[in-house]
Amino acid sequence: MSPSPPYHGPAVRRAVPLLALGALVAPALALAAPPAQAAETLLSQGRPATASSQEGDGYAPSAAVDGNLTGTRWASRWSDPQWFQVDLGQRSDLSRVVLTWEGAYGRSYRIQASDDGTDWRTLKMVTGGDGGTDELAVTGSGRYVRMLGTERSGGYGYSLWEFQVYGSTDGTPPATGAVEVTGSQGNWQLTVGGQPYTVKGLTWGPAIADAPKYLPDVKSMGVNTIRTWGTDGGTKPLLDSAAANGLKVVNGFWLQPGGGPGSGGCVNYVTDTTYKNTMLTEFTKWVETYRNHPATLMWNVGNESVLGLQNCYSGAELEAQRNAYTGFVNDVAKKIHSIDPDHPVTSTDAWTGAWPYYQRNAPDLDLYSMNSYGDICGVREDWEQGGYTKPYLITEGGPAGEWEVPDDANGVPDEPTDVQKAEGYTKAWNCVTGHRGVALGATLFHYGTEHDFGGIWFNLLPDGLKRLSYYAVKRAYTATAGNDNTPPVVSALAVSPASSAPAGGEFTVRADVRDPDGDPITYKIFLSGNYANGDKRLVEASWRSTGNGTFAVRAPEKLGVWKVYLQAEDGRGNAGIETKSVKVVAPPVTGTNVALNKPTTASSFQPSYGDCPCEPAKATDGRADTRWASDWSDPQWIQVDLGSATPVRKLQLVWDPAYAKSYEVHISDNGTAWRTIYSTTTGNGDIDTIDVAATARHVRLHLTARGTGWGYSLHEFGIYG
Repeated sequence: MSPSPPYHGPAVRRAVPLLALGALVAPALALAAPPAQAAETLLSQGRPATASSQEGDGYAPSAAVDGNLTGTRWASRWSDPQWFQVDLGQRSDLSRVVLTWEGAYGRSYRIQASDDGTDWRTLKMVTGGDGGTDELAVTGSGRYVRMLGTERSGGYGYSLWEFQVYGSTDGTPPATGAVEVTGSQGNWQLTVGGQPYTVKGLTWGPAIADAPKYLPDVKSMGVNTIRTWGTDGGTKPLLDSAAANGLKVVNGFWLQPGGGPGSGGCVNYVTDTTYKNTMLTEFTKWVETYRNHPATLMWNVGNESVLGLQNCYSGAELEAQRNAYTGFVNDVAKKIHSIDPDHPVTSTDAWTGAWPYYQRNAPDLDLYSMNSYGDICGVREDWEQGGYTKPYLITEGGPAGEWEVPDDANGVPDEPTDVQKAEGYTKAWNCVTGHRGVALGATLFHYGTEHDFGGIWFNLLPDGLKRLSYYAVKRAYTATAGNDNTPPVVSALAVSPASSAPAGGEFTVRADVRDPDGDPITYKIFLSGNYANGDKRLVEASWRSTGNGTFAVRAPEKLGVWKVYLQAEDGRGNAGIETKSVKVVAPPVTGTNVALNKPTTASSFQPSYGDCPCEPAKATDGRADTRWASDWSDPQWIQVDLGSATPVRKLQLVWDPAYAKSYEVHISDNGTAWRTIYSTTTGNGDIDTIDVAATARHVRLHLTARGTGWGYSLHEFGIYG
């Protein structure tokens, strides 16, 4: 990920239908058996079979390839579309498919073949089916054969006594073995063991120990590849689990100063040979370890470092560093190729402006890789305009990121809705598949479960709850919506007052929430202080329902812009989550702030630290974005001269994070003799509103115990008469 705009070219929207029903033309249903072929063999019996759904435990897909024509059957759920597929184990020449229907048959369906289980070719289209036995002559080849049902005959699902695939095989083994980028300029493809392979992937987020738990679900989405950012001694269990689920892995190697959180460090690629030699030795060790692992697809050296170097250098030195970095990437690529000639090497960045450096300095890369979010089609435009001679892989992509969206009325990035995010994944995949022969696929971002600020923005299943984006990726990769129960859809989310919610008071959240499956909905409301205090966690708010999709939510005590999240769950593992910002302000106090712009003095102040100077007068200037800050010691004081004896009935203290745990309020008529009118030893920061009843010219806070390791800091010291 990157905090900077990833592309210099404009976005180009290119829509590629996932399944253009009217565009597939095939012969009509053949009712007569084709001529016998001497080499024809029943290929499907006893082979692994899967399906989009099954009606119950007794109707598993395996029952339709067990050779029992009348005793066992597969049956789907009662909806369209559905599919049934069989893995023949190796690519085969296909001659005939025989479907023996139970009473619940397909009126319209397709017979399709695939080499990898993800990219499908239609061999036969059937309309007007009448059940019984359909014996279909087909021409084509593939390892996988499926029936994609688009229209049922009645109210039930699809049900097959037997699904038989006939043909011949030349003994070619399954698509395993060497991975290559083959083809020529603008007509490339990735192959595995000589078979075409389009990367339909996701970036991997859960702990490696949880791979056995989550990877079957990843596989069920039509995913064939996962991407990691680091490869080391702990990677093997993930590779093993991936292989067990028929998945490949883009094995990443991290180099400073990579993009996104945790990048760290500013390496000098021109002079720091120690760092480069250390990394080269480290990477070499793991290439030697995992080069023969069946899950290894390719090696990915670095992540967003060409862009990230701008945070370390500028001017001519930045140019020198970028050239040196990409030259080092080439050294790594050459070393990997010398150890492992059977897997490609790539390098990821977040800015197509990095590609000229790779083109100039890294000729040994087999392909480029790009992290892109809201402007994936812009990658194609930049590739075409740049005259590049290598294909590319999208290694992160999906909805628009924080750095790509406009700010809302509160000055923070306006997060897309769940619907917009789902559309972002669909658009991303259409952009990838639209650049045929150049874009070799994508690992979209992100199969993660974190339920925090970033997790809600990007994860397909935060806290294990599947969102609209999860199903959008599944539809993109499987070309069918299946029979999934999908999440509630939240729309028209609004917060009021959005820019003036009183700290500790209530504000209103309103939304229209609908569940497409009619499931009962339960709600949760969370708050994130990411923009207020840097805390990315989601904390459940105190709230109450006021009916008709409206909720009263208690605002935090801490001032600043917060994110509020409405989470609607359907009880079936799905959630719709929408978010808006809310600006928390000091609660209004009736009356006049008699301290405003009055002479203010203090025991000390910070002359220069962060946003300082932080003079005492900044606590009485009426502005929430300025502050007084003291030295980092006890005790301290700040006082205001009201000019004459003035009735005082209320104080409002707006603390910076550096607050007072213990303090007293003193008043005086002459500025020398003080009397105490309030004291506390349990201050917790945020805002203190204190009722008093006094008349005085001078008001002082006597601060005796800090709540943090810093000093004392007040945005406002309000005194109301």
